[in-house]
Amino acid sequence: MAALAGLRSLTRLCGVALFLSQLYVLSGRAGSLMTTKHSQPQSTFAQSLTSASTNTPYFKAAESTEIPSYVTKCPSNGLCSRLPPDCMTCNTNYSCIYGKPATFDCKVKPHVHCVDENNHEQENFTINMTCQFCWQLPTTDYVCTNSTSCMTVSCPRQRYNATCTVRDHIHCLGNRVFPKMLYCNWTGGYKWSTALALSITLGGFGADRFYLGQWREGLGKLFSFGGLGIWTLIDVLLIGVGYVGPADGSLYI
Repeated sequence: MAALAGLRSLTRLCGVALFLSQLYVLSGRAGSLMTTKHSQPQSTFAQSLTSASTNTPYFKAAESTEIPSYVTKCPSNGLCSRLPPDCMTCNTNYSCIYGKPATFDCKVKPHVHCVDENNHEQENFTINMTCQFCWQLPTTDYVCTNSTSCMTVSCPRQRYNATCTVRDHIHCLGNRVFPKMLYCNWTGGYKWSTALALSITLGGFGADRFYLGQWREGLGKLFSFGGLGIWTLIDVLLIGVGYVGPADGSLYI
């Protein structure tokens, strides 16, 4: 009887243990389900915030309002055909006949405003020009750099490398800035009339040579009294024909 009672007690304990283990398993599943249900909306909300912040921003970026540098060269509301070349883009036809009139289709650049002959704003227009490259233009149509290191009075006449730029209102083919070999033609500010007057009046004292910067010749004329008048007469002739010039090699003005 005692053994039977012990067996029953052990069976009850096993049943209680099985019941507790099943209850623990069920409580763990319920907790995991609750965690999943609560965390899913949160992740969805976070995802929606992320996508909204990266793909569809609330405010658009401000458009660029920077004005190009060429606009300062372009007169506002002027004739389109009179605009400088920097203010337009043209369909250049290099197959035109040299020296003959040519017509090119052009369009104004952004931020440039111009009108036609009837004061109507336009973007597309045509320009008329002579078919020639920029370096073939007359010397009055471009501006070149000057050199103050070459001698203008020399034989043969010296040249120097200059950089030339076409004037704004002139249209031509090719590069508007080009190199060119030019004759030395700079001036130091010496006047031919002043040199000749000094040679006639005070040439015996070397004033003409001093004025032109030729100090050694001036001292020679001064202490020789103009070479007893012979040197004075010769200098009058040489300065008069322009053979004797400033010592720095520049031209008279």
